[in-house]
Amino acid sequence: MSVLAYARRHGRESVAWYGGLGLLALRVGRNLRLPPSYLVIVAQEIDLIGVRSLVVALTASLFTGMVLALQTAVNMARFGAENYVGPVVALSILRELGPVLTAILVGGKVASGITAELGSMKVTEQIDALRSLGVNYVKKLIVPRILAALIVFPLVTTMADAVGLVGGMLVAVFDRNVDAYLYWNTISYWVVMKDFLSGLGKSVAFGGLITLIGCYNGLETEGGTEGLGHSTTSTVVQVAMAVIISDFFLTKLFLLLFW
Repeated sequence: MSVLAYARRHGRESVAWYGGLGLLALRVGRNLRLPPSYLVIVAQEIDLIGVRSLVVALTASLFTGMVLALQTAVNMARFGAENYVGPVVALSILRELGPVLTAILVGGKVASGITAELGSMKVTEQIDALRSLGVNYVKKLIVPRILAALIVFPLVTTMADAVGLVGGMLVAVFDRNVDAYLYWNTISYWVVMKDFLSGLGKSVAFGGLITLIGCYNGLETEGGTEGLGHSTTSTVVQVAMAVIISDFFLTKLFLLLFW
């Protein structure tokens, strides 16, 4: 296959994937207000997505805050500005590292699980059976997961932010001899609510995007168990790339809105 033919084929596949993802998003939007509400399924998904992912998210956030505080303190000590470790750590975690790391770690785990579950239903024709019975499978299988993600990701991100700040404080106080009161006082002085809200807004967008990708790849799975494995692997990569790329555009948007 020539390079041009390869580029054309993958270009068509990319356009078809983005188009299908957009169409699925429209279908989810149309089904949000339709009955029934499936609140029990939403609660189950909140437990699956959020509670069972807390250990991963909080552990990563703790050590991220510690590493960030250590690197910042060592370099700022050259300029005699070691007391300002707190604001640097807080702004980095609240605006970027908290929502992005949580989305990549938790999102990769959640989205791959959704793809595997829906993909197995697709290849075993369970989704076709639901459609033949007249069940709105988008409303029952996808909408509850989207709603749960929109609730869970901001909450998990908020907890990850708090744990990351505590991790930064532990390093600043016990390793770099920065006063704990000074650490929190400088954070409260330099960090404002819009810094926190911008990261929280990103987490909402990441949650919806990640879950949508996992659901779409699951519904498009073909080729039996081999195709299921390929879809699951592709989901992890696509989620990470989607978070990183969308983070730039969301950052530009929030800078225009808040600054």
